[in-house]
Amino acid sequence: MQAPFLVLNVTFQLISDATAAKIVMLFGYGVSVTVLYFPITYIVSDVITEVYGYAEARTILWYTIVASVLAGLVYQLAVAVPAAPFFEGGDAYATVFGIVPRVLVGGWLTVFAGDISNNYVLAKLKVRTNGRFLWLRTISSTVVGQFVNTAIFYVVALAGVLPADALVEGILAGWIMKTCVEAVFTPLTYGIVSAVKKVEGVDFYDRETNFNPFAVGSSGRFPGAGRRAMVRPALGRVRGPGLWQSTKSVQLS
Repeated sequence: MQAPFLVLNVTFQLISDATAAKIVMLFGYGVSVTVLYFPITYIVSDVITEVYGYAEARTILWYTIVASVLAGLVYQLAVAVPAAPFFEGGDAYATVFGIVPRVLVGGWLTVFAGDISNNYVLAKLKVRTNGRFLWLRTISSTVVGQFVNTAIFYVVALAGVLPADALVEGILAGWIMKTCVEAVFTPLTYGIVSAVKKVEGVDFYDRETNFNPFAVGSSGRFPGAGRRAMVRPALGRVRGPGLWQSTKSVQLS
């Protein structure tokens, strides 16, 4: 069931890439319009990490980064190709999609670093709290992840372009607003997590996970990692008091 989450993550990442340049006024601060919907990618990361574990969320992040890099390069190619003489929107097109390399690379770094930080905090807190207080895990991970995301982007892409005071103000405003957006969506996150766990029968605990951010796929998990999963018994083969049972010996792939 990870495929729908992969689609959502990639979709909103590419939307954010293409629309990040639009600045809007929110509560008196000029911020990117993406503060309204980019946090959806963090909700997706929270659900994947909470249900399937850090390694699965990391794999989806890598797919998303690859898609974003390819899209960014194609955007630049599209801008570089000369427009037809009768095409009047060439300058506007170049303004929207002609992202300078510094901003492009800064965007990729922020997505990777922010998402990895978010997933790491959530996975560690889940083990520490033994699966309780989901709201604490999602909000705490968002506070860390969104700060890393916002701070890196402003420093890499805009340092020297914006005055120092405007840079700090932008970091704080963007960080707070994106965190608040995801906090508002906490009840939705609860509902999705509960539904996916019930349907999939999985509740992964990253007790011995390899947290190397550059590991990809199942290689990012140590064999025999301590984890708990709910499994659906095979009909007529497993007996139990209920449909869903807990086990510590299920091997997840």
